Amino acid sequence: MNKRKICIVTGSRAEYGLLYWLMKEIQADSSLQLQLIATGMHLSPEFGLTYSQIEDDGFVIDAKIEMLLSSDTASGTSKSMGLGMIGFADALTRLAPDIVVVLGDRFEILAAAQSASLQGIAVAHISGGEVTVGAVDDWIRHSISKTAWWHFVAAEQYRRRVIQLGESPERVFNVGDPGLDSIRQLPLLERAALASDLGIALHRPLFLVTYHPATLGSRPPEQEFAEVLAALDAFPEASIVMTKPNADAGARQLAAMAEDWTSRRQSPTLCVASLGQLRYLSVMRHCDAVIGNSSSGIVEAPALKVPTVNIGNRQAGRLLASSIIDCQENREAIAGAIHAAMSPDFKKSLPGTVSLYGDSEASRQIKQILANSDLPSSLAKRFHDV
Repeated sequence: MNKRKICIVTGSRAEYGLLYWLMKEIQADSSLQLQLIATGMHLSPEFGLTYSQIEDDGFVIDAKIEMLLSSDTASGTSKSMGLGMIGFADALTRLAPDIVVVLGDRFEILAAAQSASLQGIAVAHISGGEVTVGAVDDWIRHSISKTAWWHFVAAEQYRRRVIQLGESPERVFNVGDPGLDSIRQLPLLERAALASDLGIALHRPLFLVTYHPATLGSRPPEQEFAEVLAALDAFPEASIVMTKPNADAGARQLAAMAEDWTSRRQSPTLCVASLGQLRYLSVMRHCDAVIGNSSSGIVEAPALKVPTVNIGNRQAGRLLASSIIDCQENREAIAGAIHAAMSPDFKKSLPGTVSLYGDSEASRQIKQILANSDLPSSLAKRFHDV
């Protein structure tokens, strides 16, 4: 019997962490063949050459698609997508997968989904139906959903939204967020071992900071990030672990600002392109607050019952647990939100935090559906009218 070939596409450190357990599930199923395409930031020295982490984890990368231009502009992003389409066309022709699995809302993933659909390959999309009004990721996510045959969403509200886009309800599955699988399955590091691994002291308070350009923000990203750094200056005693932003327009300037600020700070501070999933979640487990505008502060932090200071509108529209404090992108509001997150009353409320994104079984459910569903004979879809 021929094995069903399932091709996973990953273009960033964070996305790979979310796909890791699904990849392991596919590997372990004798009826399936895992194929893997690495692209985007994974292949860039500027973002840590994180494809090597994938290989160190025991996965074989079947195709590496270079597509990121050395650019920090919206025009460069558009041209990178064009290069990606060319690369994916060649790779998918050679690999001939039965299913292409993509996750999320980044431009390189849109290129992969478009290429697969044009070649008649069924697409499975993870994490559709969500809303992030402060970033171009919002419309990219919905565009990917329209290329997909199967949809795996993180909450019932998101399932309804994908159906509202015209997708057939019988192919939209609420499985929860795969980001929670790592919290359940990874042996997170204890504080002393983590400090030794990172090479810095982890004094209290400890902050985990990740800030990405808000690509639909009202001000240039560097002005908004300057407010974040100024707010952190109000906590000179804090240990800070900061990860650099994703490859979006404006990210290179933010990364340079982060490096410069880190070099001048007196208290223990680390700024890296990528921590990897184990270290990132380990820092999150031990930190006093997750600060920034990353989706990890929305999905994973509440599951660990760690407070989040969610800055600006980049994540506006997502379901928010009670452990999340929203604030505007000015230094006074950010500093005030950090103080609120560390207040005794707020800390007392954290054990009661309820995760809104499932029960840590997403990867297993997705694998089972992909393994057992009939492959479509045609990608022609009936528009489902609500």
